[in-house]
Amino acid sequence: MDELALQGLGSQGNSLAQNRALQYFEELKQQPDGWKICAQALTSGRYHSNDHVKFFCLQVVEHYLKNSYAQSTPEDHNNVKSFINACLQMEGNEASQGKNFLRNKVAQIVSLAFIVDYPHRWQTFFADLLSTLALGHLAVDMFLRILLAIDSEVVDREIVHTPQETQRNTVIKDTMRDHCVAQLADSWYQIMTGYETNKPEITCACLDVVGRYVSWIDISLIANDKFVSSLLRFLSLPLVRESACDCIHEIISKGMDPVSKTKLVESFMTFLDNAGVLSPPEDEEGDFLAKLSKLINGVGMALLTSWQKLAKSGDTQSTNNTLQALETKVPYMLRFLGDEDDDVSGAVANFSQEYINLLKQIAPLTPKQRENMEGLLYTIVKKMKYDDSYNFDQEGEDEAMFQEYRKQLKVIFNNLAQLDSELVIVTVHNIVTRTLPQWEAMELKDVEMAINLLYMLGEAVPASQGQHFSGNLAKASALQEMMRLLITSRVSCRGHVMIQLQFFETVVRYDKFFSCEPDHIPEVLMAFLDERGFRNQSPKVRSRTSYLFSRFIKGLKSHMQPYLEDVLKRLQDLLVLNTPDNGYLHLLSDDDQLFMYESAGILVVSSTLSPEKKQVLMKNLLAPIANKFEELLTKLYTETDESRRLLYARCISTAMSLASRASKGFSSQQTMKQSGCIAAFTELLKLFLSALNTPVHRQLIHMGVRQYLHRMVVCMEDEILPFIPITLEHLLKQPEAKEMYDFIPLMNQLIMKFKSAIGPFLSEVFMPFVTTIFQVLSSPADERDQEVREERKLLQRGYYQFLSTIVTHDALEVLRTQDMQNLNQVLMSIVQGAVEMPDPQSQKLCFNILKKLIEAWGGNNGIVGFLDFLYKSIIPACFLAPMKPTFDLTDGQTALALGECAMCLKSIFDKRGEESLNYLQSEYFPTLNVNPELTQEFCQALRADQKTFRNYLKTFFLKAKS
Repeated sequence: MDELALQGLGSQGNSLAQNRALQYFEELKQQPDGWKICAQALTSGRYHSNDHVKFFCLQVVEHYLKNSYAQSTPEDHNNVKSFINACLQMEGNEASQGKNFLRNKVAQIVSLAFIVDYPHRWQTFFADLLSTLALGHLAVDMFLRILLAIDSEVVDREIVHTPQETQRNTVIKDTMRDHCVAQLADSWYQIMTGYETNKPEITCACLDVVGRYVSWIDISLIANDKFVSSLLRFLSLPLVRESACDCIHEIISKGMDPVSKTKLVESFMTFLDNAGVLSPPEDEEGDFLAKLSKLINGVGMALLTSWQKLAKSGDTQSTNNTLQALETKVPYMLRFLGDEDDDVSGAVANFSQEYINLLKQIAPLTPKQRENMEGLLYTIVKKMKYDDSYNFDQEGEDEAMFQEYRKQLKVIFNNLAQLDSELVIVTVHNIVTRTLPQWEAMELKDVEMAINLLYMLGEAVPASQGQHFSGNLAKASALQEMMRLLITSRVSCRGHVMIQLQFFETVVRYDKFFSCEPDHIPEVLMAFLDERGFRNQSPKVRSRTSYLFSRFIKGLKSHMQPYLEDVLKRLQDLLVLNTPDNGYLHLLSDDDQLFMYESAGILVVSSTLSPEKKQVLMKNLLAPIANKFEELLTKLYTETDESRRLLYARCISTAMSLASRASKGFSSQQTMKQSGCIAAFTELLKLFLSALNTPVHRQLIHMGVRQYLHRMVVCMEDEILPFIPITLEHLLKQPEAKEMYDFIPLMNQLIMKFKSAIGPFLSEVFMPFVTTIFQVLSSPADERDQEVREERKLLQRGYYQFLSTIVTHDALEVLRTQDMQNLNQVLMSIVQGAVEMPDPQSQKLCFNILKKLIEAWGGNNGIVGFLDFLYKSIIPACFLAPMKPTFDLTDGQTALALGECAMCLKSIFDKRGEESLNYLQSEYFPTLNVNPELTQEFCQALRADQKTFRNYLKTFFLKAKS
């Protein structure tokens, strides 16, 4: 060993020395005999006290066993055996044993040699291993670690194996079953019972081994009197019982035929019952209870699986026997599900869920099964309640775990409702009507649970389109009574975050109730508007109610007329802009205010007031924005502190977002024009457009203007058109790639909405807009700047999307009216995009645009010069692009581009017929050196239908490229 290199190992060495040491061990891994040097170093005892050297040496040996040992010579095989025997002797000796991490590494190395050598080269492996047990408890511990390592290599189902490894593992297990598993089982029994008092940790490790191996060995080796009686005895030993529990769980989870499985489970349950294990005292520690709960869950799942198999087999007697056995386990499930400890309770959740699924399959239910269901429902309700220790103000990890556990219970609750909705409704009705009338005298957790159960009914007992208050009269009347009680009891006055949140969530979930009983709307509106909702002390409640209020308003807008002006008046102070100059803490955040403005806008628009009155109300609603905007803009320009300048820019952008959200109330039924609100929004638009000149935070401000314009295009008709040239004029002054790209969707939206009506305007602005895009794309930039490159790629793609929108939405006249030189420049840019752009999405767009142009102008009535362009530019593009090395015919996106290319060629043939084929055969293909056979094949395919030609084109280019 290189002693100088070894000095770099460990925390004492500097980084240079450590790197040298690591490099030395990497070199040893690559040397054919490097492992021998390390094996000799390990067995010599020279490095007994240096854990770092030992660990790295073991890694070198591990590397050899994993990568080269399978091709080793008999001599090397004997060397490995000798090394392993030496290691086992050392690890069995107290004077030379390694630390746990080293012992685990030795066990792993032994398992790696085992999977190569057993059974062919090392038939006596297990006999040799068993012989080491006489060395004492350290050797026994090593023996168990090796068995666990072997299990990981050979049996562990979570590890993905190759077919060869799977075949190898099957041979190993078959040989072990035939020759040594019985001896191993005897050794396990001796170890378990021999160390239960003086070395219980060894007994626990042994139980772990038994649990791992029982899945594939003969069950009778373990499920026999001596083993089972020992396991039951272990359940009374505090240091061993959890491992014993896990071991029994593995035994009953073993794959077996269903009748045998039921017998096995029942025999174990009889033993456990008689021993009193399943009736633990109240003060039993939680860890052991969780293990028992997991065991009961395993028992239940095993019986459920057996029942399912037997039910399919048609064996009625055995099916009934298994079902009867299962029913007797439900009380245990209920006991553990109801345990105070959520970990204990959660461990039987699967059993609970699957038992309900079983009951869904068998009908009618027996009285006992109905009793089980009721017990399960009441247990769920009890366990869903918040503990006194729950921290509502600062929810941490414990609270998050409880919420996850609560979700598990909610799934069980929902399934119980699917099984018997009447039982669930009656139970919830009893709890709600008992709790809400006297909420002031009840504990918080009980009040919250009552409201939460009412809320959960909406999901657990679903109704078509939320119509919970029509159809089934019994259900509807029960729900109506509970909702009435929720509101009239004034439980929302209970000043706790969870009660208030649950109240608002529930009234919004059941907003259809208020259509049946609109008299209760004022009380709920007041709750939203006062200190229970928007003015709550808790930011969490204020934020959530802002969102819920918008949903409440949308659902009941036809009922809001009587309260409209009062609500708007009470909202007024909440609509004030959150500016950097406001010297107080804002009640609502900017995001919360978005919902406020949306709700207020819906209230105004959906009312039956006259257009004149709506205009007044809308102007009042937007007044906080209009009144502050110019002042904010001035402060943005004059402010010298960059941090405050950013705050002003954000505030201006938010103001525009708020105005946009106020327009959400308009629809095709209630247009802005019909509502008389055009002036209110166009006045704001004029203000907002003045912000386009901003020299600072331009992108942020422009984003707000664009967002508002998008909304106005949706809400207005041609009233919006005069404002577009102004916007464009500002944009074209000092454009950036991202700004241009972000503006293109607005242009597309205008074209799609107004189509040919926007033609004159678009014809006028088209070339200035396109020229600016060309200038931005061709301006000098650092090619190494990834962000700039990506922005330009997006702008280029956006440009083609813009042209695509024009040719697709009846606006081709815009191109026709351009002078020839400009049009030619645009047409060539499309061809260039189809051929040169290493972006399949852009290429696909370009070919699609060319196809549309061919369809429009490719006949005898097209524009002057287009036919010449078709033959000299479009046809070559359809062949040059796919021939490019960057055009990957195996890529999905590129395949779509090739499909559009095919459609382009097909359109040319449809328009020009044999003329186009003659051109290809006599003029174009000869320039590409396409042979006559391939030319003929291509022309024949082009005459076929679209699908045939599209499929053929890929074949053509594969041949052409080869």
